[in-house]
Amino acid sequence: MTADTAPPAPARALPRWAVRTLASDEVLLPSLARFTFAAVLLVYFWHAAATKLGPGLFGLFQPAMGAYAQIFPRAMEAAGYDPGQLGLWHRAVVVAGTAAEFVLPLLIVLGLVTRLAALGMIGFVVIQSLTDLYGHGGIAHVETLGAWFDRLPDGAILDQRLLWVFVLVTLVAKGAGPLSLDRVLAVRLGRRDPPGNAP
Repeated sequence: MTADTAPPAPARALPRWAVRTLASDEVLLPSLARFTFAAVLLVYFWHAAATKLGPGLFGLFQPAMGAYAQIFPRAMEAAGYDPGQLGLWHRAVVVAGTAAEFVLPLLIVLGLVTRLAALGMIGFVVIQSLTDLYGHGGIAHVETLGAWFDRLPDGAILDQRLLWVFVLVTLVAKGAGPLSLDRVLAVRLGRRDPPGNAP
């Protein structure tokens, strides 16, 4: 056999421990869940939060009128679209909701207090969905509501939000995975489970 016809050298395989580690659901699932969240939802939530900011450096604390209309659509309609007619509670909810839309996705992508951040995002998605359905009237539109176990996978509420929540539940159950600030803190503090990530 000549050098030209010799079979190629076998590819070097990964050590067994590396294959087991990469195949482990403690590595693969949370890493893929965080990647999926970052690729699909990070910019979506940040863009939505940016539309709620008022002018200037402290726009978070001076929410735009649209923020109130997005979060409290019926109350804004009743107030003639004048946020000044709404109470302190409405303002606090808008500021907290806008801040959560920036902070919680960032925590998930960084892998910092991931389980807590994912749990917060699940609550956020549930409230967002209820607002879309009952505040904005999506419940009356079959195409917006969608349906499970049908042939159309594109319902904005039932179909999309179920997939979002599945990604977030994976993070609540599994934590952030090995490539995360939770893991860095756990190693630095000498703990097996990252802080805020204990099962």
